[in-house]
Parts: sequence; C-alpha cells; structure tokens
Amino acid sequence: MVTIKDIKTFITCPMSNTSQPINMVVVRVDTNQDGLFGLGCATFTQRSQAVATVIDNYLRPLLLSRDVANINDIWMICHTNAYWRNGPIITTALGGIDLALWDIKGKMAGMPVYQLLGGKCREGIALYQYAFGRNKEEILEDVQRLWKENCSYIRPQLLLPDCAKGTAMRSFDSQATYINPKEYMRKTIEMFEYLRQHMGFQPEFIHDVHEKVLPSEALQFAKEFEPIKMFFVEDLFSPEQSQYLRHARNICTTPIAQGELSVNPNDWLYLVTERLIDFIRIHITMIGGLTAGIKCAHICEAFGVRLAWHGPHDMNPVGHVAQMHLDLASSNFGVQEWPGFDQSVYDLFGGMPEIKDGYAFVNDRPGFGITFDEKLAKKFPYKDTVLRWTQLRRPDGTAVYP
Repeated sequence: MVTIKDIKTFITCPMSNTSQPINMVVVRVDTNQDGLFGLGCATFTQRSQAVATVIDNYLRPLLLSRDVANINDIWMICHTNAYWRNGPIITTALGGIDLALWDIKGKMAGMPVYQLLGGKCREGIALYQYAFGRNKEEILEDVQRLWKENCSYIRPQLLLPDCAKGTAMRSFDSQATYINPKEYMRKTIEMFEYLRQHMGFQPEFIHDVHEKVLPSEALQFAKEFEPIKMFFVEDLFSPEQSQYLRHARNICTTPIAQGELSVNPNDWLYLVTERLIDFIRIHITMIGGLTAGIKCAHICEAFGVRLAWHGPHDMNPVGHVAQMHLDLASSNFGVQEWPGFDQSVYDLFGGMPEIKDGYAFVNDRPGFGITFDEKLAKKFPYKDTVLRWTQLRRPDGTAVYP
C-alpha cells in the first residue's frame, strides 16, 4: 500500500518586483515509495501563512500513513475534521493536498491526469488574456497586439485614475484607491464601443466588473453591454447580492459569468441549476481542489453552463495546469483565463504549458507534469505586504467590494 509519509508547504514569491507581490503556496505530499510525490497549489496570497499553518499543524498529522489512493475519502475527512467548514483558508489548504494526491495518482498510473478523467475532448485550451491601458487608444493598441498573436479572447480593462480629490478623503484612508462607479461605467462602455468600431466583432471580448458597482448600477451596466456582444461580463454582483442575477436575466441577453469568490457550493449551486449564469468562474483550489472541481464541472454540464475557471497570478502553475486538465476532459469547456508569468516563474516551475496562437497545450507527462525547484524557491522568499487593491472606496470614502 502506498501511503502518505510527509506533507510539506513552501511559500515563495516570484514576480516579487511587481506592485503587488504574489506569495505562492506549494504543497508537496511525499509517499513511502522512494521518489514518488505529488505537488499541489494552496495559494491564498492574501492569507498564505494561515493556509500553510492549517496544512502543517492540522492536516499533516491527520493524514500521515493514509492510503494515497483514497482521494475521495481523504477529501471528506479533511473537509469535516475541523467541524466548521467551507471557509477559504480551510478549503484552500484542502485544495493543495487534493491536487498533490491527483498528481501522485497520475504518476502511479503512468498517465496525465486528464486521461484519468476520461481523456481529451479537445487538443488545445482556448485562453483569454488581458489588455490594459490608461485610455481607449492605449487599450486598442494592446488589443491589436494580442489579436496579431492570434489571441481570439481578450479582456480589456481600463486603468482608471484614482478619483479622490482634496485632502479630506485622502486623510480618511491614504492607502485606499478611490473609484467613481458612474465614471467607470461610462468610460468602460465608451472603450468597448471604440474597440468594436476599430476591430469589428471578431475578437471575443470579456470584462470583469469585480463587483465595483451597486446592484442597481450593475443591472444598467449589463443592459448597456448588450449591443457590444460580449463573450461574457463577470462578477456584476458580489456573492451577497447574486440574487440580482434573476433580474439581469429578465432584462438583457448579455452573457454572465460568476463564481470567482465562491468557496461554498451553496454560493454557486443555485446559480447553475436555475440557469442564472452562462459561465462558472470558480477558482478550483479555493473550493477544495480537483475533486470538488470535477463535481462542479459535471453539474454545470447538466445545466448548460460552460467552464471558465478563475486563473489569476495568485495561483501557482500546478493550479493552472490542474484546471487545464479538467478543461481538456470537459465537453462544456468555454475558455481559460491566462495571466501570463515572467521568467522567474518559468525558472521555478518546470513543465509549464506551451502557449501558442491563443491556446495552451499541456505536456503529457504522468500526473500534472509540473516540477518545482525547492532550492531556487529560497531565492524568492515570502514577502510581508499590506494588500492595497482590495482597499477600494467611493468618492465620499465609503468602502466598496473590489
């Protein structure tokens, strides 16, 4: 019997020269068989040390000597052992271990994980990538660059200036970024109209609202997107206000994506079964790993909802590739977010997917096919920073969802 011999966590911070350093959490599950181990992603960069503590102090002693083959049983034991459950720290810790166990299972079978899930439904994984700019002209230039690189799915995001004026608001919270929702909505619609005038309807456009507007404003926003023919608009509403999606369905046909902040199945299940969304945006390491992601994908398929897993910088490459393996094996795949990484990440993680003509291609090595350089990781130590982008306020100083 192959059993768990040890579980280790590593916090590393490649891309550390960016304005918001990303602390990545890597999980390694060792077995009693020499050389057989699995890697997982437990990245929760905003609370990375808390996740590592849960793994090191609670899940490791719980799982030592257990049979690595029993992934479903291990998942349930980890999920219920704390009694309280479905919080992001616990589910992310579980997700990292779960991915490592699937990596081991693939290595034991001598197969890539997508083969264990039933094999390929497609060869390449369509990606969407980001276009940024301070104005619509800069955005158009970035969109045209991606289009020339054969990227068919593009998420243009206008970098709006901080709208705080005077000293009163700034002294109220000097760390915050101030946003005027009405100005953001107006300039975003103008930008997309400008892009359609110059690019036509060939690129598939995506936009992430990130809950920055009130529900009544979001309904108006969804309607204004309708003539632009978006591929989807994401996170019009916060999870707390997602009941408003029923109203959005009644007033417009703009395709809607939701689920990035879901950690509890009750956050997204009714959205799928009532067909209130078109794409699921769950971050699968945050809901408990591939085991939970498989169940979500199957439920979505039954209700005609397509997969567009959350794939930001704050997910290490094991997590990205795990989602891609599920994309390959799912007939209801839509598109995969790809943030792009600098050379430090490619140096740290071997076996990264090949990105070509707007598609990702995973390697066919057993498991997830990703390696991790533990020695090099020490050169990118944990960075203790205060997160700024989630400190968002309206012009009067009211805190809003990021």
